[in-house]
Amino acid sequence: MADSVTLKNTNGSEAASGKTFSGPNGRKPRPVISGRNIMLYGTLFVAAVYYLLPLYVMIVTSLKGMPEIRLGNIFSPPLEITFEPWVKAWATACTGLNCDGLSRGFWNSVRITVPSTILSIAIASVNGYALANWRFKGADLFFSILVVGAFIPYQVMIYPIVIVLREIGIYGTLSGLILVHSIFGMPILTLLFRNYFASLPAELFKAARIDGAGFWQIFLRIMLPMSLPIFVVAMILQITGIWNDFLFGVVFTRPEYYPMTVQLNNIVNSVQGVKEYNVNMAATILTGLVPLVVYFVSGRLFVRGIAAGAVKG
Repeated sequence: MADSVTLKNTNGSEAASGKTFSGPNGRKPRPVISGRNIMLYGTLFVAAVYYLLPLYVMIVTSLKGMPEIRLGNIFSPPLEITFEPWVKAWATACTGLNCDGLSRGFWNSVRITVPSTILSIAIASVNGYALANWRFKGADLFFSILVVGAFIPYQVMIYPIVIVLREIGIYGTLSGLILVHSIFGMPILTLLFRNYFASLPAELFKAARIDGAGFWQIFLRIMLPMSLPIFVVAMILQITGIWNDFLFGVVFTRPEYYPMTVQLNNIVNSVQGVKEYNVNMAATILTGLVPLVVYFVSGRLFVRGIAAGAVKG
């Protein structure tokens, strides 16, 4: 019948065993509750709580007034929600002689992050494309130097860079900091782009060469349209690294050009008046909001770029 399955040999006769199986066949479904699932989801739950608990404390503390915070229960939700700490953190919190909050640091961070990200990705993508598809003399040596440069501690090179920026007249300016971020982001980005372009089908490159396409034609018309995932990976890495940077911001700029992270440090460590924990928590969330939004908006493409060869050798 329709719901009966009879085993037959290649000649169409019934199988020698003569067994008939009724109903659907397949592997027996695994039980939902098992030791393996309990261990897996239990570990994930503990990790999620570990990372989300500090965020929860920051959010609820930033929505409380100081009298409620002094009661001491940091895990309790606010009895009366107030956004005054957020307004103060953004516009009026004092950092030494300045009382303009994080707003100035935010716009400084935007002016630093946007050109640094664009410049470093543009140069690194061309470098990676050339290293993957155009074998020029000294390419292996150049690539080895870039790989070594990706793992040199930043602290080792601070003093020489200060001297170089001073000699060319851009120390303490936004231009100098943009140049520093672009240079330090180039090695790891070149490595990512080189590995990604090397994972693309070589036949595309060879066919374009046969058709007479040159260096820039192949890069702009063939490679770029196929490289959205790796560009998103590079963008997220650069935006997160540059926006969250504190060391370069405090070393290579002046107070009027301090990025948001330096402003946050000055607000939190200010010794003037009463310690306002709600303002500090609000300022911390505001500072980390941009990289979080960027990652959540483009997180799926980030995973695709990593899986498509971004970290393959």
